[in-house]
Amino acid sequence: QVQFAESGGGSVQSGGSLRLSCTASGLRNIYAMGWYRQAPGKQREMVATINDVGVTEYAPFLEGRFTVFRDGVKHTVDLQMNRLKPEDTAVYFCYVKASFTRRQYWGQGTQVTVSS
Repeated sequence: QVQFAESGGGSVQSGGSLRLSCTASGLRNIYAMGWYRQAPGKQREMVATINDVGVTEYAPFLEGRFTVFRDGVKHTVDLQMNRLKPEDTAVYFCYVKASFTRRQYWGQGTQVTVSS
C-alpha cells in the first residue's frame, strides 16, 4: 500500500510563494511523481510531473511559475510555486505512477489558498 506524507500547504497573498513537499513510501519502483490539484467545483487536473529520467511536464496555465523537483532515491517530490494567483487556490495532491504496472496513486491532499 502506497502512503504519502504531504506538507507545505497554507495561505498566502497573491504574488507570494509556497513549496509543497511529498514523500511516497510502500512502492519500490516509481516511474513518475508529481502534483495534481482540484479546485472547488472543478475536476482534478495535472499541475506538474517528473519521470524517472527527469523529464518534466507542466500544465500550460502555469506560465513558468511552478517548478517540480524529485529525489528518486528518497521518493520525494517538491513543487515550488511562485507568483501565486487566487486561481491557484485548490487542494493539491501528490501523485505517483508505478514503473511496471503504471498504476497511479494520489495522496490525501494539502490545501493551498491564495488571497487577492
